[in-house]
Amino acid sequence: MLKEQLIRSVGATICAVSVITLAACSDQGGAAAPHVSGAPEVGVVNLVSAPVTLTKDLPGRITSMRIAEVRPRVSGIVIERSFQQGAMVEAGAVLYRIDPAPFEVELEKARAALAKAEAVLYQADRQEDRLKNLLKGEATTQAQYELAVAAERQALADVAAQKAAVAQAQLNLDWATVRAPISGRIGRALVTEGALVNPNETTHLATIQQLDPVYADFTQSVDELNQLRRDLAEGRLKSVSREAARVRLLFDDGSMYKHPGRLLFSDVSVDPGTAKVTLRGEFPNPEGELLPGMYVRVQIEEAIDAAGIVVPSQAVQRTTAGGSAVYVVNNEGRANLQPVRLGRALNGGMLIEDGLKPGWRIVVDGFQKFGPGSAVTPVPWKASGSDKPSAPN
Repeated sequence: MLKEQLIRSVGATICAVSVITLAACSDQGGAAAPHVSGAPEVGVVNLVSAPVTLTKDLPGRITSMRIAEVRPRVSGIVIERSFQQGAMVEAGAVLYRIDPAPFEVELEKARAALAKAEAVLYQADRQEDRLKNLLKGEATTQAQYELAVAAERQALADVAAQKAAVAQAQLNLDWATVRAPISGRIGRALVTEGALVNPNETTHLATIQQLDPVYADFTQSVDELNQLRRDLAEGRLKSVSREAARVRLLFDDGSMYKHPGRLLFSDVSVDPGTAKVTLRGEFPNPEGELLPGMYVRVQIEEAIDAAGIVVPSQAVQRTTAGGSAVYVVNNEGRANLQPVRLGRALNGGMLIEDGLKPGWRIVVDGFQKFGPGSAVTPVPWKASGSDKPSAPN
């Protein structure tokens, strides 16, 4: 009996120990069962400062550097057109021929009149010499000699007049051949063979435009221009170069014209209707891609921000007060909202004028996972090609 009681006691003890052990195990598992979520991962970038070239895209239009309207300088019938419409012509190339016969006749008449005037001059000169010798021997009077001198001078004047008439007749004959005043691309012919032309008509014969180089005319807000000048004067920005600023062209499809240009001038007056000033850029056009009247986007390199900070556009948040801010991750791993002052928009990014410092980490992705002041786990942001801001120049 005693033995059976002992066995039952030991068994109860073992069961009690087993129950305690199970209870302990049950308590540890219970502590691990509730899931305590960690800080959410967010994409961040480390801010760096680098020189940033500030550019401005403005609408513009291509214009020819020189435009010449080909007009007749004499009246007559056009007998020949010597150019191909739309072709390139050199200065001095023959474009039209006007019937030269009337001008050749006029030239011969002028030469004949000149020969007659020279003959009269010869006679008057000889008469003056004879009377001069007779006057020494007192065989003639002073009055007769003076008349001979006057006749000689009149003959000289007639010769000069006839020489001018010959030159004019020769000039008219030369003008019967219409030549290109400048080099460039000639447009369509506005008259044909057989047409009667004269210098007083409003219609010209053709138009030549110099297309290499060409101008691009565009406008800029006077407020933006003045702000740029103030930034340069205060030293926050530095000029791109001491020479004229560089400009580029963008086509409608967004492609860049391969030849850079230079800014020539800013107009001295402001358009009262638009509050803008007119700017002009000069661009080489060896392939003839730029045509007069073409609309383009002119990208002007205005200045350089020597210590610019550019952040991805999606990192910028709008505050309830209407301002701009970004989330900055501090050393404790918490994301705090930092107000910033935005500059101009760049390709895929925004220039920050105030509020951020190099070395700070800002949140770019994962905003739906946290709130202001929340703990986050920063991981490097992996941006797609379209999301990456343009590299500072």
